[in-house]
Amino acid sequence: MKILALEHELPAATTEQFRLHLKDEARRAWGLYQSGVIRELYFRSDQHAAVLILECGTLDEAHQALNSLPLVQQGLIEFEVIPLEPYPGFARLFAD
Repeated sequence: MKILALEHELPAATTEQFRLHLKDEARRAWGLYQSGVIRELYFRSDQHAAVLILECGTLDEAHQALNSLPLVQQGLIEFEVIPLEPYPGFARLFAD
C-alpha cells in the first residue's frame, strides 16, 4: 500500500530541540529507506516540512514506522497519514 505522510511540527518544539536529534532522525530515515518502507522523501518548498511516500502493508505499519523516528518520539513532529490508491480514470479512455 502506498501512503503519503505529511509532517507537521508541533507548536512547543524549539530549534534547539530539533538540532539535538537531527542526526539520529537522518539515520533512522536512512534505515527505513534502505528497508523499502520510505520510497521517497522530500521537503516542501513552501514551508520546512517533510513529505514522505511510504510502502507498507497496512496503515498500522506506516504509523509504526513513522513513530520510530526520533523527532516523533521526542514529541517535536507528527504526521498526517494518507492512504493512496491508483487512479482508475484512465479506463474511461478505453470504454465503449
